[in-house]
Order: sequence, then structure tokens, then C-alpha cells
Amino acid sequence: MTGPLLLGVRHHGPGSARAVRAALDAASPPAVLIEGPPEGDALLALAADEQMRPPVALLAHAVDDPGRAAFWPLAEFSPEWVAIRWALGRGVPVRFIDLPAVHSLALAEAETAADPDPASPRDPGPDRPADPDSQSDPGGVRIDPIAVLAETAGYDDPERWWEDVIEHRGSGSGSGSGSSSEPGTGTGSAVDDADPRAPFVALGEAMTALREMYGHGGHDRDLVREAHMRIQLRAARKEFGDGVAVVCGAWHVPALAEKTTLAADRALLKGLPKVKAEMTWVPWTHRRLARHSGYGAGIDSPGWYGHLFGAPDRPVERWMTKVARLLRDEDRMVSSAHVIEAVRLADTLAAMRGRPLAGLTETTDAIRAVMCDGSDVPLDLIRDRLIVGDVLGEVPDAAPAVPLQRDLSRLQRSLRLKPEALERELDLDLRKETDAAKSRLLHRLRLLSIGWGEPVTGRGSTGTFRESWRLRWEPELFVRVAEAGVWGTTVLSAATAKAENKAVSATALADVTALAEHCLLAELTDALPVVMRALADRAALDADVGHLAQALPALARALRYGDVRSTDTAALGEVAAGLAERICVGLPPACTGLDADGAAEMRSHLDAVHTAIGLLPKAQELGERWGSVLHRLAARDTVPGVIRGRAARLLLDDGRLEEDEAARLMAFALSPGTPPAEAAAWIEGFVGGASGGGMLLVHDERLLGLVDAWLTGVPADAFTDVLPLLRRTFSAYEPGVRRTLGELVRRGPAAGGHPHQESGVPGFGAGLDAERADAVLPVLQLLLGIDDNDLVGVAR
Repeated sequence: MTGPLLLGVRHHGPGSARAVRAALDAASPPAVLIEGPPEGDALLALAADEQMRPPVALLAHAVDDPGRAAFWPLAEFSPEWVAIRWALGRGVPVRFIDLPAVHSLALAEAETAADPDPASPRDPGPDRPADPDSQSDPGGVRIDPIAVLAETAGYDDPERWWEDVIEHRGSGSGSGSGSSSEPGTGTGSAVDDADPRAPFVALGEAMTALREMYGHGGHDRDLVREAHMRIQLRAARKEFGDGVAVVCGAWHVPALAEKTTLAADRALLKGLPKVKAEMTWVPWTHRRLARHSGYGAGIDSPGWYGHLFGAPDRPVERWMTKVARLLRDEDRMVSSAHVIEAVRLADTLAAMRGRPLAGLTETTDAIRAVMCDGSDVPLDLIRDRLIVGDVLGEVPDAAPAVPLQRDLSRLQRSLRLKPEALERELDLDLRKETDAAKSRLLHRLRLLSIGWGEPVTGRGSTGTFRESWRLRWEPELFVRVAEAGVWGTTVLSAATAKAENKAVSATALADVTALAEHCLLAELTDALPVVMRALADRAALDADVGHLAQALPALARALRYGDVRSTDTAALGEVAAGLAERICVGLPPACTGLDADGAAEMRSHLDAVHTAIGLLPKAQELGERWGSVLHRLAARDTVPGVIRGRAARLLLDDGRLEEDEAARLMAFALSPGTPPAEAAAWIEGFVGGASGGGMLLVHDERLLGLVDAWLTGVPADAFTDVLPLLRRTFSAYEPGVRRTLGELVRRGPAAGGHPHQESGVPGFGAGLDAERADAVLPVLQLLLGIDDNDLVGVAR
């Protein structure tokens, strides 16, 4: 062999991976060089660890700014991964030769600073494929060599050309395919060629012609990277001889074969910026290998490519079987006959289209026609679960990690809370210690901006003792963990330190109250004194009633959660009571002179404060004070109609306002002297939204009669002005409620004046039957998944 063995590949290609293995087996090089960051050399031995399961990625981040990070993903079917495993399995030295991460991270930052426009066509960072051979979107003036070669071959689809020429070689061809005991070795021309290097020689010649025509193809940083790779190649040839093998993107092969001087290459590297960086292995996912996921690692269908690489024979038949199993798991009727017919159709389509083997396009068309009855709905499930997939890799415990990551991994193991790429829901019962610990962990991670879980409202969230979470682990969360490592070495210490910092730096009262709530949920007892001091200071200085009203609900919830979690919240209760008193004093004057938008915002504050006061420790005493405030708001004509109507409704619901008085207030608000727009706003406040206003009108025909009389008396020239308000009010009602209201209005007022009377609407009794009402509670508890403890404090 004369000169190094240059194996030009396309990243994450099963055909390239098989060809690389065959070429290495045939050549048995003394060393293997791989396109990748040299800082990863110290981590290469971990690739042979039994715990290492691809997809995985090398993660590099700047020590002083962990948010500046880059990934180098590798799948089981990546040629680079195959080469690494081949070398480690035979004791052959293996090294990375690309530009070091200390430079690439600095260059990426410099390019971003020079051109902050994310849409600008500049060289992508190392977490995206910087090579044209990697299926990345060329953008700007960059060329896609695969597209050029496909067009030259008469293909209008570069992916289809690459599949036919490279990926399907050696993947088997139906029932006539050979088999192999080792996945990914398959049979076919890419492996059976007399010279396994022949495909690489042909591809290298094609890339040489393209480089002669297009130069670096618009990828400016490639010149620097290739200079560094040539320097490393010279050093390896000097150490191991000319027979070393190089696995790199096919685009770089002409540059590595080019005759240049060492001085010229060093000149290109002179003066490169540097940052201090650290590197480790992290798990990756098939979803993140997909080009559309944000990390353009090169393929749209990692699940399909993984199948092609792993199938020992009959790949189409095996794929159809996987699809059938998935559809059956989803309770769709799919039989063996469907599988057989789908395989036949896929092979027929491939023959009609002149393809050597049925590809993803043919199999998908066949599945749609045979197994999905022409529908794309189940096909979306197949794309998500199989074509892309939710495979999450694993890395050994021995892999380097920041202390915070190690503590998080320990907590995940102890709580049996395994990170998974597939989104799932988790219901927690906070009365159980393990579930409470899971809740604390998830809340602490949210405080650290590590978004593994998001709270959701679900069946398990009925009472304060229950929580529901939606969990999904994404690879970039490892970067968030590294970023959060500046706050502490454990999840608890880091969350505490960050909470204290946020309390000191917060300027808005609502931010501090939200933080106090979060600290109670996360049980950060050491941070609470700092947060409480900041809360008292902000509350004392903030005189804006709107800000106070925004802050009180979070405090009320925090007190409630603190009681559930047995946390001392006495100081928090004093602050909340003080806020409530100040709101009661300042709210009436703050509600005068508001425009429509201000009135709508204040109405939402009114609802939130009303609910919050009912949760405070001195609820009865504060409730009396709050009731007097609502009475003043309902009766003051200088207050906007939507607020007056809402205040009257809250009083009526609490039993602080008699029905006769409510009818009097409505009659006054809807009197002929009231402008139609103001009257419509009152109606919106009183019976609008999802607060049961529709049922109130159904059950109190006097109020309905007042609304009906006012509405029919609105002048024609004003009707179009009030129509949007009325439509917004009544459109929020359930269809059945709207239908009942229409029937009541159509038949006219009841003789007795009230639908509960005998002359009212048929089906209503004379009053509430408490015994019959209580009989339904056990059924509701069963349906909602709650018990008697969840009903504590609920009126029965």
C-alpha cells in the first residue's frame, strides 16, 4: 500500500459504515485517524465499555461559560463509530485529528459576535455538520456536493441517489439476500467488491472534481480544519508508517491528499482564538440525529438507517414486521397478509422506479396503501416511533461529568426516575415519601432551568396532595446541567444558591412571590429566609395595587403547599396578610378611571385576589374585609362596568349578596340611562367567562328576564357596538347551556317568576335534595381518582 488509506464517508450512513468496516478488515492499518476533536482521545477507550450504547455524543463546553457548547453525535451506524470500535477491538491506536474544540468553540463565538443574525449563511458550529458531505442545508453560497453528484447522475432527489448508490449496497435485497451473524455486515456489492477500497476511490475522485470546480464550497473554516488534519496525518505517518487509515467526510479527502508544506499548514493555524474547554460523553437520541431537530447531524430517518445497518438480511420484510407490531400495539387490525402484501408492493414500486432495493419512500408508500388504508394519521405515528425513533443512548459511569451531573444521576437512580427520550406523564402522591422526593427534585431542576419535567394539569392533580408532570429528557439538558454547575455541586445546594441570588436581584414583587412559591415546592428551607427578607422589602416599597394583586395568589398557593409539605410558613403568612390588607385599602380608588384594557386586567386581579384570600390563614377575618370592598366596588358608578358586575357576582356566589339585591344591581346597571357599552361590560363581568354565569341565568329567570329586556331595548345604532362584548360573554357557555337559555327566552317568563317553581321549567325540583346530591360523591371520587382527604374543606 502506498500512502494512507483515505476513507471518505458521509456521516451517519449505514452503507458507509459497512464499507469502512470492510476496508479496515482488508487493509489492517497500523493506526486509525478519525475526523473529530482531539480532546476526545482520552475518552475513546470508553467506547469499548459494556455500558456504552449509542447513540452518544462527545460534548465540549467552555469552562468559563458552559452554555458555549458543541456536540459530535455518533450512532451505531456512523462510520466513525464503526472505525473506533474496530480499532479498540483489535488494539490498534485510534485518534481524532480535526480542529481542537478549544479553537472551534472560540471560532464559533467569534463568528456569532461578528454576525449575530442567525439566518446569515456562515460556517456552522461543531454541533452542526460543518461538512457538505453531511446532508446539511448548504444555505447561502455553500454547495451540497451530494446534490451536485445526484443531478449529474440524473436524479432530482439527492437522498434517493445516495440511498441507491451507497446506503442500499450490502443491505440485502429481499429473500435472495445473504445473512451474517454480525449485524451491519450484510452482503452486497459494497462488501463483495474485489477491492473494498474501490467505492472510496470512486467517491474521492468525484469529490476531487468538485473541489477543483468549487474550491472550499463556501465553508471557510474547512481550510483551517483541513490544515490541522494534514498536520496530524503527517505526524501519524511518521509514527506508524504510510499505511494509516483516515475516516473523514468525503469532502475532505482531496484536501488530505493534497501536497502541501508543513509550514504552510501551520501558517493557517497561527493566531487562532482559544478557550479553555472540557469534554465528555453524553447520551444522544435518534430524534436529535434527525436534521429537523435543531442539531443538523445529517439524516431525516435515523430509525430507518439503524434498521438497515442492524438487519442481517431481508431488510424490507423485517421493517414491515416492525411496522405491523407497532400498529397492533396501537389496536389497529394488521395481519400477516398485510405484511406480505406490503412487501410485494414495495418491491414492485422499487422495480417500477428503477431502484436496486425498496427504499424508505417505497416502503412508506406501501405501508400507507396496505396497512393504513390510505390515511396519513397512523403514518405519522410510524414516522415518529420508527422512522425517527426515540432511542436514547447510554454512557458509562466512568465518563467524566461535572459534580452536579453526578449528583443528579445518583438521585435519578435512588428515586428510580430514569431519563427517557420518549415523553411520558408521571403522577405523584405527595403523601408518599418517594413521590415527594421526586417532586422536590423536579421543582429544583426547574429552578435551575433544567427543563426535564413540566407540571401539567391531569387526573392526578385534583388535590393539593397530588401532582402530575410531563417528562422528557433531551440531550441538550446536559449543557443546562453544566451551566447550573456554577451554583453548586449538588442539586440542593445549586438550587438554594440560585434561589438566593434571584431573590436579591429581583426587582418585581410578583417575581419574588413566585420565587417563594417555588422554594416551598422545592423545599429549599435554607433559601427561604433570604427570599422572605427580599419579599418584605419589595412589598413595603411597592405601592401599585396591580403589582400587589399579582403577588398575592402566588403567596396563597405557597402557604397551601407549605401546609401540605409540613413547612413552617408563619413568616410567609404575615407577609401575605399584610398584602391582602393593603389591597383592600388601595383597590377601590385604583379601579376608577380605567380604560377598557385596564378594566379587563383589573377584573382578572379581582378574581385572583378573591381566590387567594380564601386560602390565607385568617380567611374569615380577611374575608369580611374583602366582602366590604366588593360591596363598595359593586355600588360605585365610577368603577367600570366589568368590575362592578364581577364584584356583584363574587358577592352572590359567596352568599354575601341576596338575590333580590343582585337583581336590583343588575336592573340599575341595565337601566335606560346606562350607555349600552357600559351595560354590556357589566353583563360580561357578572355572567361572563367560565364562572358558571350561564347556569346562573338558567336557574334565576328574573336575572335572565332583565338581560333579555335590556337586550331587546338596545337601540339599533348601538347594537353593533355591544355585539362583540355579548358574543364573547355568551360564546364561553357550554352548548347545552346556550340551548336551554334559548328555550327559556323563546317561551317567555314563567308564571311563578322562577324556574324552580312548579310552573317553571319541567324537571327542576322545588329545592336542593341534599341526600340525592351526596349520593353521587362516591362515583365522582372514583372517576377523579381522589379520596376523602382530597375533599377536606370542600363544602358538602
